[in-house]
Amino acid sequence: MIILLHSSKSMKPAPSDKHAYQAPLLLKQATEIDIYLKRLTSAMLQKSMKLSVGLATKTHELIQNWNTERANQTPAMDAFRGDIYSGLQARSFNQRERDYANQHLYILSGLYGILRALDSICPYRLEMAYKFPHKPFVNMYNYWQGSIADHLPKGELIINLAADEYSKTVLPFVDSKRVVSPKFMTISPKTGEPKFIAVHAKVARGAFANWLIKTRKTKSAELSDFEEIGYAYSNQLSTKEVPAFVCKDFGGKGLSVKLLDR
Repeated sequence: MIILLHSSKSMKPAPSDKHAYQAPLLLKQATEIDIYLKRLTSAMLQKSMKLSVGLATKTHELIQNWNTERANQTPAMDAFRGDIYSGLQARSFNQRERDYANQHLYILSGLYGILRALDSICPYRLEMAYKFPHKPFVNMYNYWQGSIADHLPKGELIINLAADEYSKTVLPFVDSKRVVSPKFMTISPKTGEPKFIAVHAKVARGAFANWLIKTRKTKSAELSDFEEIGYAYSNQLSTKEVPAFVCKDFGGKGLSVKLLDR
């Protein structure tokens, strides 16, 4: 089974000698992109990434500091922040679970293309949908083309928990029969009907990946067993390709950075 997540804009790396270095699969391409990004001014980054002046300045500094020195690298699943990674709770994994995640969890990234869970990375900011003024980086989708999908294990079931912005670097290049894309909804207290709430869904995607890693589920028929953070399988809303999970009382509030103060 392949579990697909996508990277987060926010990162909080914690370099440590206890983590063995593991080179990303497409590090050569990441370095090529970095060489280009280092040539861009803050103003160019602001325009291409649609950032505020202040954030563009910080992003420019982040890019200038990006490097491949081993002392400055952190395992990918530990480095990313945000709601998906709050749900993933990677730091709760024991070594056996970390090793399993490294074999089955893949993170889609604008800079690195595709990352295994324990691939060593340096902080960056590069969303897949960004467009730049010079070839071959005018469109990152064209830059990566099918190379990301080429580095996934062949023939295995793909549990797609990545946002559309990222998953379209993979889905056009694999057999659709291999792909299952769970969706997560919350009962609206106003209407009593299931509703998509972005923050809830992001935490749920991470929690679903956590559950897959800890339970080692490998078959699509087993996915309906997911009952973490208040979710339950909805037979009425589900299809084979898109199993639906609904919660009445969202149980992931304590996991979400955005929801802690709500």
